[in-house]
Amino acid sequence: MANRTRPVKVGTIIVGGGHRPSVQTMWKAPLRADSLEAVAARVQTLSDLGCDILRFSTPDIEQAELLGALAAMVDTPLVADVHFDWRIALRCMDFPIAKIRVNPGNLGEPWKLREVAAKASDKGVPIRIGVNAGSLPADLKDEPDRAVAIMKTAEREVAALDELGFSSVIVSMKASGVEETVRANRLFAERYDIPLHIGVTEAGPLVQGCVRSAIALHQLLAEGIGDTLRVSLSDEPENEVVAGSEIVALASGVRTSADIVSCPRCGRATFDTHAFTARWADRIYSIRKPVTVAVMGCVVNGPGEAKHADIGITGAGDKIIVFRHGQIVRTCAPQDADTVFGEELSRI
Repeated sequence: MANRTRPVKVGTIIVGGGHRPSVQTMWKAPLRADSLEAVAARVQTLSDLGCDILRFSTPDIEQAELLGALAAMVDTPLVADVHFDWRIALRCMDFPIAKIRVNPGNLGEPWKLREVAAKASDKGVPIRIGVNAGSLPADLKDEPDRAVAIMKTAEREVAALDELGFSSVIVSMKASGVEETVRANRLFAERYDIPLHIGVTEAGPLVQGCVRSAIALHQLLAEGIGDTLRVSLSDEPENEVVAGSEIVALASGVRTSADIVSCPRCGRATFDTHAFTARWADRIYSIRKPVTVAVMGCVVNGPGEAKHADIGITGAGDKIIVFRHGQIVRTCAPQDADTVFGEELSRI
């Protein structure tokens, strides 16, 4: 998945320049002063799951200041998503914010963009230009090819910053349709070496959103297009991170975190794989090395079918079996399954 884009530093993360695509998600609610510690704890959980960069809507100065306070509490690079009011972007850069997402065209007078670009340059903060199919300029809304319209809009926004000598830029071009998203990014990638943040916007609920995103993003990544990504779901950010990490692993052929293999369960099952997987998923996905964990339902699809797994668990009548590479290492009663599995997992 090597590409030819120039590198842009987002906090501790390098986006572009042939680096592994980073995974992003977006916080789902406004920040509150009385809950920043809880938010910081969840940010750490997201980071453990593989979130490299985390974006926050920043509609006013109060949210900018709360985001700034949060940025001082966490190590994950935080991004301020700003629209219309250039003063919010300026205030955000008084704090350790890693990136500003802004559309130059909706800031108003050119001098406002000049102020934002000047401060971003001084602070070493990159700017992400975000173009969505639903918010195109009036003169491009009737363009018969929406992928072309999206790409042209991005070109205009890039040109506005180029005129100011600001080049620490990342671009995103998103539509809710797979084909438009893929084509817009292909067109842009043919012309520029600017890093691309890729994703299908408003992709839908968990299943539909994951399917649409996987089809679009895998195509682009397999072609060397895309330096950072988000799977945009009507669901929790943790699921966005897990889905994005899986897409990167499959497109690159290189896994850097745990892989869960689990059976769908059937009438043979003597072990509730659904409940067990739900309880353990976050801990397993937080393992930052390429191991395979199998959660199987019965002896038919237990150690035999999952003999490739580094560790696995399955039901066997009234017993639970824990195995490694197809070899049984522990048996226990169902009520002890979590304890025994946890002990073995800690040895990986």
